Order: sequence, then C-alpha cells, then structure tokens
Amino acid sequence: MADFLISLPALEKNARLLHDTGVRSGARMLLALKAFSTTSAFEAIRPWCDGCCASGLYEARLAARHMGGHIAVFSPAYQEAELQELLDIAHHIDFNSIPQWMRYREMCLAHPRAIRGEVLFGLRVNPCHSTGHTAIYDPCVPGSRLGIPPEQLKDADLSGLSGLHFHTLCEQGAEELIETFRAFEQHFGHLLAAPTMRYFNLGGGHWITKPFYHRKALISLLQEIRGTYDVEVFLEPGEAWAIHTGVLRATVLDVFESLGYHHAILDVSASAHMPDVLEMPYRPDVYVLHPGGTGTPAVCIPGEQYHQAGEPGEQAHTYRLGAPTCLAGDVIGDFSFPAPLHPGDTIILDDMAHYTIVKTTHFNGVPHPSISILHADGSQHTVRQLQYADFEHRLG
Repeated sequence: MADFLISLPALEKNARLLHDTGVRSGARMLLALKAFSTTSAFEAIRPWCDGCCASGLYEARLAARHMGGHIAVFSPAYQEAELQELLDIAHHIDFNSIPQWMRYREMCLAHPRAIRGEVLFGLRVNPCHSTGHTAIYDPCVPGSRLGIPPEQLKDADLSGLSGLHFHTLCEQGAEELIETFRAFEQHFGHLLAAPTMRYFNLGGGHWITKPFYHRKALISLLQEIRGTYDVEVFLEPGEAWAIHTGVLRATVLDVFESLGYHHAILDVSASAHMPDVLEMPYRPDVYVLHPGGTGTPAVCIPGEQYHQAGEPGEQAHTYRLGAPTCLAGDVIGDFSFPAPLHPGDTIILDDMAHYTIVKTTHFNGVPHPSISILHADGSQHTVRQLQYADFEHRLG
C-alpha cells in the first residue's frame, strides 16, 4: 500500500537552519501549517520553531494544541463566530480588507486579551509587484483578492492596528524578497514607520533551506528592517521546513501499451495525493527500488537501493506513470527506467512532504496513503493508516 514516509532527521536539519537564520537576523520563524501539518512529526520542529501561521480557525487550533509558541492568523475573510474563538488563542490576526476590519474592530479591541496587549491586529497589503512565474500562486496578479492595494489605504482609518503583512513569494530566493520589500517600502513604508506599528510579517514562499539560497542577504535585509522601523519581524515559510524531508512510496499495479505509449498505473494519484504536480505543474524526481542502483531520494530506508528515473528516452524503457482514477489527466509524467517495470515494483516519488498530505482527497474512492515516520536510527513506524471508514465518514 502507498505510504508517505517522513524523516525526522531531515526535518530537524531544516528546522535548525531556519532557527539559526532567525537568531542571526533577529526575526521570528513561523511554520506555515498550510504547507506541512503532520503533527506526529512536530517533535523534530518544535524546539527550533517560534510558532505557526494559520489560515483560519482550524489551523490555529492545531497550532495551539500541537505546537505552541506564537500563532499568527490570516484569512481572506472571517466569520464572527470563528473570529471570537481566534481572539482567545491567536497572537496576531491580520485582515484582508478595510471593510472587514471596520466591521469587527470594536469586537476585537474590546476583547480582554487585546486590552492586555496579548493579541494584536494588522492588515495584509498588496505591494502590486509580481516576481513569480505561476499565476495561480501569485497574489499580485491583476484582480487579486489577496492584500489591500496602496490606493485603498490613503485615507483609511488605521486606528487599533499594530502590524502590516505581505505574502507574495512562492519558491523564491532572497533577491526576490529584497526586490518586493523595496516595492512595499515605496507604497507602505510611511505606514510601517508609524509609532503604533509593532510587527511586520513578510509572509512565506522563502526557499531558505535550499543550498543556493542567499541567507546572508536575507539576514542583512531583516536586520535593516528591524533597525529602520523598530518593529518585530516575522517570516512564515512553509515549504522550507519540510522540503527534502519526505517521499511517497507507491506500487506499480499494472503495465500495458496503448496508442504508442507504455503505461504504468500506480496506487497513487497526482490529483488526490500530490495535486501540485498538476497545479504548478511540476515534474517530481522519481526512483525505482532497484538492486545495485545508486540513486538517493530525500528519504532512504537503510539497506534499500534505488535507481533514478530519467527523461523519456534517456534510459531503455519509458513509461507514462498514471493514477488509478477516471480523470484522464491524472498523470504524474513520462519517465524512463533501466529495466522494464512490473506489477509489484516500488516507485519512490521524491520530496512529497510539503503541500501533499495537507491537500489530499479521497477522489474516486482511491485509498489514501498511510503516513509513516522515519527515525534517526533507521526505524520507522506508521502513525496513520486510513481505512474505508475514513472515506465514508467525510462524505456525510
């Protein structure tokens, strides 16, 4: 059966690097739960993490129950009942529009925790400066609903607000963040300089744990912001905590030829289990369990050997890896292997810890992969084995 396998040592390695970046810059590093929320693996992150950013009430509850620390919340819109509960557990609550803030301002500022300064309120702004390449992940595209554009803040009543927040990056480096901050500063720097401002959140999308990331440049920028504006600075990376920490292990169910293509059907689905493969789209690294192989996926089980798949035609046998669903486009991609694939072969889809488990579905009733943890001593154990009852229960 398919299995998400997550490495605690790999998670801790990322967490230590992010913690070090926070210490050196004076910024606070939050885990974006929208990217990675596997609570059974939080033990590797918790000692090095300042808290979590949540996209709403449920993630905020998860943070309070399983992580602790600082809880920052942003949602494009709040319902009154959820906001009332958030006031009891969050430390920062950021609003996406002036009308929503005005609607709830009196309720928020009258809360006992707000009066004591335990929960602060801010606005998400839109610097109107795109650096991304995929429109679905770019909050600065024309017509974006995320963040308040500059012209709407010219005469706005900002009383009661203590922070500003932008989030525009997706899998990008320090250079794009610096460029975006300069655009932010041009539009909103005077607001951040106000004596009432106490925090500034630069959002997520930072590839801080990638080998090529320019961490010195990031640290310099964060130190500059803290020194210039005298505010507490937060970053909320998601992928950076979990990148290269997990794989999805799949099994070949069938192999056949059709219309000139050789197909291998796996027991996993791009649509249901790793939707970013279709949404970005992107091509994951793929390995096959193969004696004598020299490939090294992000998470390796002691004693196993792997061979990395190549581009179509690069190796002797090319297959289109597909899912056991009725969606015609539910295809992972075309890959070549050194030997023919057979039913029962193990395929490893690399780097599948982030934006996978948090986005999975039971589309078509395809069984959900189990979730397992790999420890430093090489031992592993399954922390969740989803069954038919899980599928039926969520359907009402």
